[in-house]
Amino acid sequence: MGSSRTLRRALALLAVGATALAAGTVSTGSTSAAPTAAGANANAAGQRTGVHVRPASAGHVNAVGRTAPLSTTQCVSELGIHCYSPLQYREAYNLNPLYQEGVTGKGRTIVIVDSFGSPTIQHDLEVFDKQWGLPDTQVEVVKWGDVPPFDPTNPDHTGWAGEATLDVEYAHAIAPDAHIILVETGVAETEGTTGLPEMMDAEQALIRSGRADVISQSFGATENTFPGFAKGDFSSLTNLRYAFKEAAAHDVTVLASSGDNGATDAQENGSDLYPYRVNSWPSSDPLVTSIGGTQLTLDDAGKRTAPDKVWHDQYGAGGGGVSGVFERPWYQAGVAKVTGNHRGTPDISMSAAVDGGAWTYESYDPARAGWHLTGGTSEAAPIFSGVVALADQLAGRRLGQLNWRLYGLDLLPKQWSGLVDVTTGDNSWDKVTGYQATKGYDLASGLGTIDAARFVHALAGR
Repeated sequence: MGSSRTLRRALALLAVGATALAAGTVSTGSTSAAPTAAGANANAAGQRTGVHVRPASAGHVNAVGRTAPLSTTQCVSELGIHCYSPLQYREAYNLNPLYQEGVTGKGRTIVIVDSFGSPTIQHDLEVFDKQWGLPDTQVEVVKWGDVPPFDPTNPDHTGWAGEATLDVEYAHAIAPDAHIILVETGVAETEGTTGLPEMMDAEQALIRSGRADVISQSFGATENTFPGFAKGDFSSLTNLRYAFKEAAAHDVTVLASSGDNGATDAQENGSDLYPYRVNSWPSSDPLVTSIGGTQLTLDDAGKRTAPDKVWHDQYGAGGGGVSGVFERPWYQAGVAKVTGNHRGTPDISMSAAVDGGAWTYESYDPARAGWHLTGGTSEAAPIFSGVVALADQLAGRRLGQLNWRLYGLDLLPKQWSGLVDVTTGDNSWDKVTGYQATKGYDLASGLGTIDAARFVHALAGR
């Protein structure tokens, strides 16, 4: 979810570290500078629409052929950015005490939805697990609709495969004993009978079958690009909410990345950004928990050397702002002075910075098999999905819609709630002035981030 200007800027900034890479690139958006689906904006009837569903991954630092990940110290020295492992995130978010209690996500299911998926997801997860000493798990792949054969030369396919890899590896890293279902859909975009409806159909089916406890969505489409938006007719968007309503009825938690372009987002062409503040769906949906982005500063062991701040580096910024479609939900009544009469996002934030990216192992493209770095709120959402699975296990049941619980926890002392306020940084991006992090709820970090050992117990009520 970024512009070609961002791509060029990121490439220039990483040029200094290019000698450390076999073939180094940084890309923002759908891991391709081109719009998704080769720029095709056609619905089933062949009419042009503006909506693009894009993976929320902000960028890759591709180390082609790298046989092992680097330490944070090495990344700073060789690449000029911070990089982190799942073990560092476990330390940073204070997850290890939960594992010691036996809270590992066992008995819970995380559903991840990504177009096209990855043909090497099981192998790649096993390599990832071996590197970090994590237990293996069998990923259940569900193909929904007419999923085409994977083509490693198709940037649409590889962009989504990178997203699927990130989602699966980090949901598993946080909740190692949770069952993971990767739903692969066959179309990346959007109106008529394709794209978003296909994704929502898949989610609804899994919810109805009782197979989903948590749904993680690392994709989004700008509200303004839905047909009818400019005329105040939001039906093309609101008619897609049926899966979320089904989730609410079955106590299934639904998460979505808040986006990687700060307070703005992509226009109809999928690459240029709006020159003013906008918001994206499904993150903006009141039935969804919106996951924003922070930047962590950790040492090699995962200890913080500085407080978390709102993600805003040279590669992107955490999405956040007010919805142009949805009114303020009841659970945000206490933050009405911040949101006004509209739904505000994000609700909570986790690691997303590219300068602070997560190591993933990927081999779906044989030409670039190896260890890679990925950032974006598409990292934050699966990390938080693992946290929810832990809380579900501890509670002994699905916790369902989280937002009212989150805003309720915010009324408690921090040492009880496990919420950690983020008070520095902003999500301005591409000449669009964003929102400043402040004490309490804000439209850059939401309620802040978490100390998981406290937060999971508070969320579970145990």
